[in-house]
Amino acid sequence: MLQIKAIELKPQNPFTWAAGWKSPIYCDNRKTLSYPKVRTYIRQQFVEVINEHFGMPDVIAGVATGGIAMGALVAQDLGLPFAYVRSSAKGHGLQNMIEGMVEEGQTVLVIEDLVSTGKSSLDAVAALRAAGMSVKGMIAIFTYGFDVSVNSFKEANVELKTLTDYNTLIQQALQSKYISEEQVSSLAEWRDAPQVWGEGIQNT
Repeated sequence: MLQIKAIELKPQNPFTWAAGWKSPIYCDNRKTLSYPKVRTYIRQQFVEVINEHFGMPDVIAGVATGGIAMGALVAQDLGLPFAYVRSSAKGHGLQNMIEGMVEEGQTVLVIEDLVSTGKSSLDAVAALRAAGMSVKGMIAIFTYGFDVSVNSFKEANVELKTLTDYNTLIQQALQSKYISEEQVSSLAEWRDAPQVWGEGIQNT
């Protein structure tokens, strides 16, 4: 992810998230789809996690929009049906929130690209459960590991597995000289208190 610049780290010139948080990091996992070797590796890792930790579900479901492409690749590899969950019900036609053929009583494994606060990911889980499906768990490429998301997944009784996380990213970025020692403390401070980090820094 660092090699293909799917992750950008800019502690001195932070990004601004939709929630208004200033962030020294921007993670764009969609870039992985443009690199065949990278997306194949990620797909293989998802399949390994499913086999080792969850077992075969009846359906693979991706969370729109980031989890759709990778979820479809995983479903293809496993020979399973695929569906995806919208962020909200479609505003016309059948007004579906879940797209694809799903049935009450089926088991489903949810694929996500990244987890930040966990809200959109768990909204997708709630929609699948409301449709009568049994959610075996969720797998994502990356998580920031915020306390709010960790607590939310526990409260929702959803097991989350990720291929990598924020702490691992920072260690690897430092080792590969993607960032300097001086930047590490600032990046750690952001992860501990993202709502207030960067106050006083001008928007770019």
